[in-house]
Amino acid sequence: MTKTELIKDQCKQLHLSAWHESLDDILSDAQSRQVSYLDLIKTLMDKEITLRQQKDVQKRTQAARLPLCYNLDLYDFSVSNGLQKQQLNQLRELNWLEQNFNLILMGPSGTGKTFIAAGLCFDAVQKGFRAYFKTMENLVKVLKLKEVTRSAAAEYKRILKSHLLVIDDIMMFPVTQQDAVAFFNLINELHNSTSLIITTNKSPAEWADVLKDSVLTTALLDRILYRCEIIKLTGKSYRMQNRKNIFKEN
Repeated sequence: MTKTELIKDQCKQLHLSAWHESLDDILSDAQSRQVSYLDLIKTLMDKEITLRQQKDVQKRTQAARLPLCYNLDLYDFSVSNGLQKQQLNQLRELNWLEQNFNLILMGPSGTGKTFIAAGLCFDAVQKGFRAYFKTMENLVKVLKLKEVTRSAAAEYKRILKSHLLVIDDIMMFPVTQQDAVAFFNLINELHNSTSLIITTNKSPAEWADVLKDSVLTTALLDRILYRCEIIKLTGKSYRMQNRKNIFKEN
C-alpha cells in the first residue's frame, strides 16, 4: 500500500470524505504549483468544510419535508396577488425570523400561499436554520401520536427545537376539542422561541368557528399575533389560470 493509499484509508476511517475523494487531485495540483504546506492544508480543510456544509444543508432540507415546489428564485412576478417583488425580497432576507416574528399568509386557494411559505422555509434551511414544513393535518397527527409512537415523539421533539415551523392550511378543516387544546399547547410551547409561517384561507376572526371555542381561539391568537405580519394575498387561482389538459385543443 502506497503512502497516498494509506492516507486515503485513514481519511475514510476519520470520516474525512472530501479528503478521501479529492486527495489525488489536490496533491497533483499542489505538486504542479509547488504550494506551501500551509496552503495545501488550507485547501484540504476548505474542501472538507464545503462538503460538510453541503451535506448539512441536504440533511436539513430533507428533514424539512418541503412540498414539490419551493424555489422562490422561480417565483412568477407577472402573477398579480398583491405581494410586491420588493416585499418578497425583504421577506427572503429573513430578518423577521432572526427577530422571532411570525407570518400569516392569508388568501383564497391558488394565490401562492403554500409556495411562498415553502420557499421561505427552504431559504431558512439554506441559511442554517432548523425549519420544518407541516400541513395542519400532519401536525395534528403528530400531536395525537406523540405519546404512542417513537417516530411521532421524535418528530415532536424536532419541532420544539426548530427555529421556524410552517403550518400550511391552518383552520381549513374542523378539529376536535382535544386536538385544539393540543395545538394550543404546542403554540404556547413555541411562543417566543420559534417563528411561525401560517397559511390560511380564513381570517383570524373566523378561526373561532373552526375551533368552536372562543376563549381558546383568543388565547391562541394572542400568542401568534403578538409579533406577526399578516400578508393578504388576492387574485384568481394560479393553478386554474394555468391548468394543464390531457388532450390538445384544435
